[in-house]
Amino acid sequence: MNRYIPGTTLKYSEQARDAAFTMISPVLEATGGLTLSQLSKLTGLEGTTIQNWIKRGWVSGTKGKKYSEQQVVRILLINMLRGAMKLEDIAKLMSFINGDVEDTSDDIIADVALYDILCKIIFNAEDEGIFTTDSIRRQVRREITEKSKDIKDGEKLAKAMYIMVLAYRSGWLKSEMEKGLQEIV
Repeated sequence: MNRYIPGTTLKYSEQARDAAFTMISPVLEATGGLTLSQLSKLTGLEGTTIQNWIKRGWVSGTKGKKYSEQQVVRILLINMLRGAMKLEDIAKLMSFINGDVEDTSDDIIADVALYDILCKIIFNAEDEGIFTTDSIRRQVRREITEKSKDIKDGEKLAKAMYIMVLAYRSGWLKSEMEKGLQEIV
């Protein structure tokens, strides 16, 4: 099975399991951020799509011509959910978790930690074949409990992460359905 790190075009490696963003952060640190073309390659998104998300206020604006860690991870989160959710609903969900995109003081959890936890849940669920709603809820709660010192409102976060995991899986299933449909049509 070809497996990718959610929201990216990067192939999965076991190193990504517990901290997926660590596969990206060294490049950000070495270069001082990603250019729009680098970010497009990383995500598979058109540059105009990324710029549109900034204009709509779903991602904070750039300072200069490089995208920071905060911007990159927010784009990855939106990208991994858009296969099954409307962009406006993703924006509402992200706001539910972390309030204003420009103000990190109201965040329940840092976007990088959110991304890493989501990826870990997705990888574990795929490996273990866990996709019942109850098992996903249990896995979300387990991960949130493990990271509780970094989380301001675990109940609120659990509700949002449950939706995010379901959205990611739904998007993947939709993509697989479309591939199958193309084979027979």
